[in-house]
Amino acid sequence: MNESTPLYLLFCESSDSPYGGSWRFVLECVGQQERLVASGEETWRDRDRLALLSVVRGLEALPEPSRVTLLTPSRYVSRGFRYGLSVWRESGFRWERFGRLAPVRDADLWQRIAQAMQFHRVDCRPWRFEPADVSEDGDEMPGAGPHFNRQRNRRTIRIEEQELTAAAG
Repeated sequence: MNESTPLYLLFCESSDSPYGGSWRFVLECVGQQERLVASGEETWRDRDRLALLSVVRGLEALPEPSRVTLLTPSRYVSRGFRYGLSVWRESGFRWERFGRLAPVRDADLWQRIAQAMQFHRVDCRPWRFEPADVSEDGDEMPGAGPHFNRQRNRRTIRIEEQELTAAAG
């Protein structure tokens, strides 16, 4: 992929309730006004699977081969991208568990992600969404901006503010 390949931000999240679960993604083309918001509800309540489904739907919504920065609060998804996906592909989406090969959890969705990654380059980053980041009508997730920071960055900013206060005093 070259620099002319479009760059997208893909924000994904999921939630569960006693009656089922929901997933949602926002796909933004960097440098353009393009934005796609999609969501859905499922009868099952597995929050990790719902988060993975939102990623699958977001990647499958891309119109052409792209570079994608995936932002998700799901540790399951981010760890799967970071530590598991390349190994699972090589092993046929099976892993050794207690001396036997067992299917990877949610292998059907991970296989769809692997298929999408034949066309797209994905960089997965764990992020934490703040409740204040969601609009009052619930339709929008935050864009990339200072209100959409990692917890580590917030601590750094607080330390800097304390240092500035101490230096001024």
